[in-house]
Amino acid sequence: MRSARTMSLLAACLIGGLLSGARAELPSAETRARLAAAVAGEHRPQVDRRRDAYRHPLETLLFFGIRDDMMVVELWPEAGWYSRILAPFLKNTGRLYLALDDPDSTTTRQAGKLRREILGNPDLYGKPQFTVLAKGRHEVAPAGAADMILSFRNVHNWMAGGYANEVFSAAFRALKPGGVLGIVEHRAKPGRQDPEARSGYVAEAFVIELALSAGFRLAAASEINANAKDTKDYPKGVWSLPPSYASGDFDRSKFAAIGESDRMTLKFIKPALQP
Repeated sequence: MRSARTMSLLAACLIGGLLSGARAELPSAETRARLAAAVAGEHRPQVDRRRDAYRHPLETLLFFGIRDDMMVVELWPEAGWYSRILAPFLKNTGRLYLALDDPDSTTTRQAGKLRREILGNPDLYGKPQFTVLAKGRHEVAPAGAADMILSFRNVHNWMAGGYANEVFSAAFRALKPGGVLGIVEHRAKPGRQDPEARSGYVAEAFVIELALSAGFRLAAASEINANAKDTKDYPKGVWSLPPSYASGDFDRSKFAAIGESDRMTLKFIKPALQP
């Protein structure tokens, strides 16, 4: 159980972050247009496009402050849903690192498939760098080099593996001072957090505490990816909802009507070096 002092600190950081987020510089019209073109690209399969209504890629990436001249790291891109947007967007003037879960492992077939797709289409995706993020392996990018690090629905996996703290520390090391860590995660109801996040849901305060402990400050929070229909009390956890439908045909129409999970969207900053 967190102390009252810790919870007060989290609340203060959240309030301060929201205020600083409101003052954040708006993206340029050119950035928005280029990102919108990447989202609308015909290279994206229909199975990806159908999820835009739940994942809000344009709004989410603009909220994090992405620009096409940045060095961006995506942690655990899995099947590459966001990678297919990020790589074309960054191809000409930026750089993209994709930190895979031990890509040499025979158990990470999705990562291997993504790697082949990316490497086989340099005209579309450019030449992203592939790195490793796994327990005890944190070579996500050169230290102090990244402008932005992004993670989409991964924190619960790192908690289940017992190394979430390691990941946040690795992200802190890889970012430049002033760099951004953008987190989207399935949001649990407030209260005591299962340290292994077996339901797939994570309390927002828990994620904020992980980031603060690694040295970040909270810059802003958004409800872009919120879903008030998600009651978060399913026997098979978040995987009951689309697209997983872990219960099969049981109550499938009910879960389809709920849609994808309620998600927090948090923007953290690595503080600039003090003079």
